Amino acid sequence: MKIATSSIRSVLVLSVAAGLTIVAGLLPLDLSAQEGQRTIATGSNIPLSPEAPDEYVVKPGDTLWDISKVFLRDPWYWPEIWHVNPQIENPHLIYPGDVLKLVYIDGQPRLTVAQRGEGGGTKRLSPQVRREPLSEAITAIPYDIVASFMGRPTLLEKEQVRSAPYLVAMRDEHIIAGAGYEVYARGIEKAAVDERFSIIHIDAPIRDPETNDLLGYTGIYVGSGSVVTPGDPAKLLLTDSSREALQGDKVFPESQDVNVDFVPHAPTTDVDATVIATLAHSVIGQYQVVALNRGSRHGLEPGHVLGVSQRGAVVRDRYSRGGLGTGTLGRGKKVQLPHERVGLVMVFKAFDRMSYALVMETSHEIRLGDLVHNP
Repeated sequence: MKIATSSIRSVLVLSVAAGLTIVAGLLPLDLSAQEGQRTIATGSNIPLSPEAPDEYVVKPGDTLWDISKVFLRDPWYWPEIWHVNPQIENPHLIYPGDVLKLVYIDGQPRLTVAQRGEGGGTKRLSPQVRREPLSEAITAIPYDIVASFMGRPTLLEKEQVRSAPYLVAMRDEHIIAGAGYEVYARGIEKAAVDERFSIIHIDAPIRDPETNDLLGYTGIYVGSGSVVTPGDPAKLLLTDSSREALQGDKVFPESQDVNVDFVPHAPTTDVDATVIATLAHSVIGQYQVVALNRGSRHGLEPGHVLGVSQRGAVVRDRYSRGGLGTGTLGRGKKVQLPHERVGLVMVFKAFDRMSYALVMETSHEIRLGDLVHNP
């Protein structure tokens, strides 16, 4: 990531770690947006939104993606437009109530924190001191969406499955268990009493369509329970279930501390990937999860924004010789229709050869086999 023109990509950090930050002696920036300039700035490749405002007050519930779309036509240009205000302590963090200002520096559009907000409103804080929990800083995507998926993972990378804790037995020699039953799990010996876990049944394999290599598995949510007796094995009480729990089912912490300290940005290398798994037959709507057959070894990382295209169908041209097509069913030269752009996804977890991505925008169904590429 580059700061200003060259170095923001590696510096901007949106922290969700617990703690406090002190912001003192803030001064307003003596910079203003150029009147009427709301497209690509002269000498710049940053496509601003035609309706980009001069200022924007960050709202509770905003994400970095939301804010990027306010100012940018393509949100993955965020690293190119973000400008750190050196007058502000911890300037990389953005909080609800902060005033973001669109300015021009050497003719280039830049976005910066002009004022820190307080209590949901805005005020200049010089010469006051303000204490702000870091956990309130906005993130690139909703933390709770990612944490919920990771706490009940139903698309699993193969090493996740291989190393995950598992149910070894049911109390009283039962073969299956449901809500109200006690079960025994191995691999969670450090868990405390009342700590909660999700039970996931491992289902169909997920394979790379290019090599047929095993990359992961789909999972089926079984239920959840809490630790009654710590140890190895630990005893859990199942408090809810949607299907029978079986020996060998995997166990995952229900509360996951997930890392969303990244910003939307485009890959620097060419990406040629495929959607290899979805949580449903098809995906429509923001914040659905898909799995891709590319990972960190292919250069993918959290924050990468990727385009998704539906594969163009192959049809037969029965009209190329001037006929009306009558009586030529099944004949004619095959023609490849163009691929159609259907959405955008953002990578939030990259394994070695597989990634999880969140759907950010979609105009049509995203399906298994859809093409994934640079935005």
